[in-house]
Amino acid sequence: MSPASGHSAAPETVHAADPDSGVRFAAVGSPFFGIMLASMAVVLILSNIGASKGVAFGPIVTDGGFFLFPLAYILGDVISEVYGFKVARKAIFTTFALSVFASLCYWVVIALPGFDDEYGAAKQSALEGALGPVPQIVLASLLAFLAGQTINSWILVRMKARTGEKSLWARLMGSAGAGEFVDTLIFCSIAASVIGIADLGSFVNYVVVGFVYKTLVEFLFVPITSLAINWVKKREPSYGVPGRAAAAAANAA
Repeated sequence: MSPASGHSAAPETVHAADPDSGVRFAAVGSPFFGIMLASMAVVLILSNIGASKGVAFGPIVTDGGFFLFPLAYILGDVISEVYGFKVARKAIFTTFALSVFASLCYWVVIALPGFDDEYGAAKQSALEGALGPVPQIVLASLLAFLAGQTINSWILVRMKARTGEKSLWARLMGSAGAGEFVDTLIFCSIAASVIGIADLGSFVNYVVVGFVYKTLVEFLFVPITSLAINWVKKREPSYGVPGRAAAAAANAA
């Protein structure tokens, strides 16, 4: 309280440490969480469509969503680090609800009667070929991303409970390896037949390449992810303010 003005002085920083645990989180209230949630949903929906196409770079086998999917995990890292595990879990379920809704929309569009001329038949065939396999891809993503992202978020938040604001790079890299392995194994096991992978050698190639690629992308993006996390933290009015010990503990649970 300023004795001259009678008004509370504006704090120089809102990044005060939680006096009980040293763990800081932000409340969901600013526009940042909504923007990240919407971005994660769009990335996942687009990667589900791209994943229906098998892609081969010489001996390397992957799918058409390979360049998009890691972005969903990076966004998940930002949400987990800034808002905590419970908020991240809600973001995961919301993202998949929207992905399932998109898949149902594809099914309705394909089922609707189209023009019966040559152009209409070609259009229908193209839609069925591009969007027809997506429901199985969504199922694969639902199980894989739910398991992988939950493990990723849980490990990141538990590591933060031990280190506080220190060693962000270690949290990002340590959680990424475990999450991406579980995600890749589950997804590839369900989706391989949809994109045309039938033999064991191609399947192993698909799993190994997918895991190594996604993990390397996350590792390479650690500096950018760290910058994004710190940028959001500095602009979240509620991040680390005094008196948030109970909320921080609840988010980390």
